[in-house]
Amino acid sequence: MFKGHPKGLIAAALANMGERFGFYIMMAILTLFISAKFGLSEVTTGIIYSIFYASIYLLALVGGIIADKTQNYKGTILTGIIVMALGYVMIAIPTPTPVPNYALYLGITCFGLFVIAFGNGLFKGNLQALVGQMYDNEEFKDKRETGFQLFYMFINVGALFAPFIAVGVRNWWLKANNFLYNSSLPELCHEYVAQGSAMKAERLEQLTTYANASIADGSGVTNLDTFVNNYLNVFSEGFQYAFMAAIIMMAVSLVIYIVNKSKFPDVSAKKEETEADNMREEVKMDAQEVRQRIYALFAVFGVVIFFWFSFHQNGYSLTYFARDYIDLSAIEIDLGFTQIIGAEIFAAVNPIFVVTLTPLIVWFFGFLEKKRINLSTPKKIAFGMGIAALAYVFLMVFSFAVPTKAELAGMSPEALDAMKLTPWVMIGLYFILTIAELFISPLGLAFVSKVSPPHMQGIMQGAWLAATAIGNLFLFIGGLLYTSSPMWLTWFIFVAACALSMFVMLAMVKWLERVAK
Repeated sequence: MFKGHPKGLIAAALANMGERFGFYIMMAILTLFISAKFGLSEVTTGIIYSIFYASIYLLALVGGIIADKTQNYKGTILTGIIVMALGYVMIAIPTPTPVPNYALYLGITCFGLFVIAFGNGLFKGNLQALVGQMYDNEEFKDKRETGFQLFYMFINVGALFAPFIAVGVRNWWLKANNFLYNSSLPELCHEYVAQGSAMKAERLEQLTTYANASIADGSGVTNLDTFVNNYLNVFSEGFQYAFMAAIIMMAVSLVIYIVNKSKFPDVSAKKEETEADNMREEVKMDAQEVRQRIYALFAVFGVVIFFWFSFHQNGYSLTYFARDYIDLSAIEIDLGFTQIIGAEIFAAVNPIFVVTLTPLIVWFFGFLEKKRINLSTPKKIAFGMGIAALAYVFLMVFSFAVPTKAELAGMSPEALDAMKLTPWVMIGLYFILTIAELFISPLGLAFVSKVSPPHMQGIMQGAWLAATAIGNLFLFIGGLLYTSSPMWLTWFIFVAACALSMFVMLAMVKWLERVAK
């Protein structure tokens, strides 16, 4: 598979697997961890989640500037791995739940997330720059696109295991303390802590029923107050032990990176030569053409904002939807020492489909070219936005019959179980969304690389990341809709956003194709 590619490609992919592992653990459990640990609402949790995910991409700009200024790309990447690991340590250390000092412990958690995001910023873009430099050699330059596809696929292999490990560790800790997993209990427990005897009768019935069923040895609950505090504490600790798995993977990546550091190119050694080439090419490009290229790029950036706003709901409102509306017992796997069950495991579906569908998408585009059906990159991105809209149409159809989030509070445990949907709904959704991702994400990067004025390559790549960050910054809207609107209307907003973006992109296609030439 890696034959004919630079020797450092495998090492770079392995070094990146730790970061991807941690990223997908965060995507799988971060919102659920914050809700379980602090009892925050979906909306408040979404604000923290949105800022964190926006910071990951915005701080990649900072990481690139630091590497450019210091001309020490390898050292910046190494520092990034260490800083990320320190951030995971901050949120992985078990602390009591319910928290004795709300502001202190939430502040520590948020600071830990910032440290992770900063370390990611030092690491992510600069390692990709090293991979790109490997293909500047005349021997490999024709295999650049294939090399990045292999790199992207390989790092997702690590990502697909992360959610399963996170769920397994959390449920192992529950079972070790004579508890069974129940996705509804943390929210009910926090409600009981806050309201006590004033808790609504319907919610108290749900809590009592689920609490008795969650005692592993079948002995039942003798004291509800004791149960609530113990279950919240063990549940949250299980999440924190799952974060420790990310620390272990970061350590593995650190060792791999240090051992293979000599195989990576020295970016700074080629910088002067690259700048000279850019200046020569810039002479041929007048100011009007530079402006047209920048306008075209920012038009595409404006479109993809809505894709990331919709796509990254997979770690937020879509995770809450799986928790509240999907029959998780239908996918339970009992390994004896632990259970693989939980809304978090759906986070593994996307990387599984990335690994399996990428070769098919590449083949499909090649097949079209052989048939002389040449779809331009802007058209492919537009079609990707349309596919993303279809993904949410798919989910919207299944959501017409389900109650609102607010209505769940007044339902009996039996009624809640009866209304839940098959897990295949989430799998089908992520299948369609992943196809959209493969039409947009790698092709968008290729478009930026092709259209950017030679002297603005770095800035425009940074602007692409900034567009992703803006999309992530508005993720909280998904949670706001989720808690206050009919469920079908929540998904319709994403249908509308993606469909409108598709039409806008199609309206600009001829102009974008002309500029790209």
